[in-house]
This record gives sequence, C-alpha cells and structure tokens, in this order.
Amino acid sequence: MGTYAQIASQLLLSVTAQIRPANLDVMTEALFLTVLCFMLTLAIGRPVISRLRSLGIGKKILEEGPSSHLSKAGTPTMGGVMIVISVFLVNAVFNLYERFSMLLPLGVVLSCGTLGAVDDLLNLAGGKRRGLAARFKMAWLLLFSVVAAFLLHLPRPFGLELSSIYIPFVGQFEIGWWYIPIAIFTIAGTSNAVNLTDGLDTLAGGLLAFAFIAFGVIAYLQGQVFVTPLCFTTVGALLAFLWFNAHPAQVIMGDTGSLSLGALLAIVAFMTGQWLLLPVVGIVFVAVASSVVLQVAFFKLTNGRRLFKMAPLHHHFEVLGWAETQTAMRFWLVGIIAAIVGVGLALS
Repeated sequence: MGTYAQIASQLLLSVTAQIRPANLDVMTEALFLTVLCFMLTLAIGRPVISRLRSLGIGKKILEEGPSSHLSKAGTPTMGGVMIVISVFLVNAVFNLYERFSMLLPLGVVLSCGTLGAVDDLLNLAGGKRRGLAARFKMAWLLLFSVVAAFLLHLPRPFGLELSSIYIPFVGQFEIGWWYIPIAIFTIAGTSNAVNLTDGLDTLAGGLLAFAFIAFGVIAYLQGQVFVTPLCFTTVGALLAFLWFNAHPAQVIMGDTGSLSLGALLAIVAFMTGQWLLLPVVGIVFVAVASSVVLQVAFFKLTNGRRLFKMAPLHHHFEVLGWAETQTAMRFWLVGIIAAIVGVGLALS
C-alpha cells in the first residue's frame, strides 16, 4: 500500500512540475497566477451565486443595523467560497511543489473557511438562528490559531521555526516562546477584525486586496518564492469577487470569506517576519474592531450611553450621512495609504 502511495505521490509531483510555469521570475510567475486566479474565480462566480440563490442561502439583515441595509435581505451570502476554492486550487497546483510550507496557509484557509461556512448556513434570511454562538465560534477559531501558531514556531521539519520580531529602523530580535501567544492573538484577532469589517459592499474585499498586495511586495523583496504567489493569487480572487460584490452586491462574502482571509492575512504577515506591520497595513481593520470594543465598553461603563452613533465604525459614518459607496471608497483610500506606509516601513 505504501508503494502505491509513493508512486501516486511522485506522479502528482511530476505532473505539477510540468504544469507549473518554468524558468519564470518570482514576480512574473506571481502575476501570471494572479490573472489565472482572477479568471477562475470569475468563471465559477456566476454558477456559485446561482447555486447559493437556488439553495436559499441569503443574508439576514439585523434590525439594529442601518435601515438602508434592509433592502439587502436575501442577497446570496457565503460568496467567499469562490475565493477559497480558487486560492486553494491554484496554489495547490502551482505553488505546492517542493514548497510544502504552503500546507500551513492553505490549511488555515480551508479550516477557517469551513467554520465560516457553517456560521453562514446557520445565519440565513428567514431563519430563527443568528449563526454559531459567539463563544463556540471563537473557541474553534482559537483552536485553529493555536495549531497555526505552533506550526509557525516549532523547529523544522515539524514547523517553520519562526521566533523573531522585526522592528522598523531598529532591527530584528528573537522573542522565543513569546512568539506563540502573540501569533495566536494576532491570527484570531485579524480574522475577527476582517469579519467585523465585512459590512458594506466592496469594503472588506478591497481592503484585503490592498493588504495582500502590500505583503506580496514585501515577500517579493525578501525573495520568498512561495509567499509571493500566495499573496497575489489571493488578490486575483478578491478582484474577481469584487466584480460580483460591487454595489448593489450580487453576493456577499460572508464569514466563509472574511474569517478565512483574515486568518490567511495574519499567517502571511508572520511568514514574511513583518507581522508587527500588520496593524499598519490593516489599520482600517484595527479601527473597525476597536470601535466595537470601545462601543461595548463605553455602553457598559456609562449605563447605556454610546461612544459612536453605531458600531462597527463604517455604520457610524453611514448614520452621519455618508453614502455606502462613499464610505467604502474613503475607507479604501485609507487602506491604500496604509499599505504604502507598510511597504515603506518594511524597506527600512
């Protein structure tokens, strides 16, 4: 049985080696794969949306949200599945041969994507439930984060043997086992932050694209031949998703996309060693998540008063009178500047 498995494995590796572009510069290969992932996501997007609609997998809009969002009730959700499928397939075929460290980010995408899909399915329009219980979902997310953190830190061949922090303008320092709790908090926190940001058409998708471009450039400058294509294929899938998510959205990313891509962004940041720049590149995600924490804390401390007119932060600006597209575009602009600053700091 072992012999057959070895033969099958060698055959798969040989086929993959033949399919994968040969003698290409890392960035050239990454850009080709970006286009491929874009086309694949675009091709499966329409069938996925039609299938979601036929299954009645529509978004439930909470009554306490902005009234302008009530018209979105029933819009197909779980659209992140098209991103997860494309990113996984393209990287499994073109970016896994002799690059087995890619098993970690691809495993994170699948595990967090599955968790998000279950939550989406339990949070449908017309249903009585509001998805998974927050504690239950957080427990699973923490479990995935713990496994990922240990795989990042453990010595080879069991892990990637990462244990340092890079401080811009100062240098790189070893932090030992402190790396693990920091990684756990960052992976789970980023996943949740992106999830909270996914509240307006194109908002989370665009911000994620800018963030992955930033870390893709950083990975390229470091000569990382595996992280670079991973980042840019994710960008390609996100851009194709935005084709369908443009206002008024035909499909919503849902937890399937936001939880998995948030966790993947954190993993990429750790694999480049520039995880301290994650709050800079993802400043909008940080601001949105912080607005929710501050709103809840202020509400409890002041017996019902509110710090923001509505949380998360993007809804606060909608209540102030900004249009949905205006809010998303202005947050995009902040995200672009943050990505540029992040790359600049990495070059320091």
